[in-house]
Amino acid sequence: MSTKPIEPLKRPPLVYREVQDAIRDYILANRLQPGAALPAEGDLARQLGVSRNTVREAVRSLESLGVIETKRGSGLYVSNFSFDPILDNLEYGLLSDLGELSDLLQVRRVLEVGLIEAAMNTMTDEIKEEIVSTVDAMGQLAHHGQPFVNEDRRFHRLLFEHIGNSMLVRLLDIFWQGFNKASHFGDIADDDPVWTYHAHQAVVDAITAGDVERAKVALDEHYAGLERRLKRATNSRAAK
Repeated sequence: MSTKPIEPLKRPPLVYREVQDAIRDYILANRLQPGAALPAEGDLARQLGVSRNTVREAVRSLESLGVIETKRGSGLYVSNFSFDPILDNLEYGLLSDLGELSDLLQVRRVLEVGLIEAAMNTMTDEIKEEIVSTVDAMGQLAHHGQPFVNEDRRFHRLLFEHIGNSMLVRLLDIFWQGFNKASHFGDIADDDPVWTYHAHQAVVDAITAGDVERAKVALDEHYAGLERRLKRATNSRAAK
């Protein structure tokens, strides 16, 4: 007679995550505003029936998400929520997974192409001049075989920072940083900087001509070039 194997235990949800949810629910139920005091760690542990270490682990996680803050010698408080902690960590998640990097590149592509009309409608002559001079600097560096990382980053910031949506600019910049850091691994590196310069110049030509549709096409083609680099790198890694 065969013996049936012992069934593996079903793991219960991590307790510290339940504590996180309980603290969030407490904040929402009491409509606590940024700066409002929360119960001390010891009080939370007693009320929730868990160890103080578990509460401390939950608190650290919520701090990293910008939900609460700890003031030394004072206690726990509701934080002024910000996406900054999330965005700060986003780029590090892009370095190892080219699939996720490609997905986020598509998001950035849609955002920039979709918002270029609004950007052009509010773009001053001074901003246009800065964009032109930035791309001119790209061209000089590209034709001398030199990288133009700082100029590229400045170009994309100049396109959209005047719109007044700081979260958009930050998000686009995080996507840019993630792709740039990933390119240092070699197989995503720009092997044709002159083409990249011309792709940016096409965007500038459309902007100075006031042609929104042409600017959209130029931006889309610029991102198509980045997608081709990613696809080449993905195929190269798969072949190894």
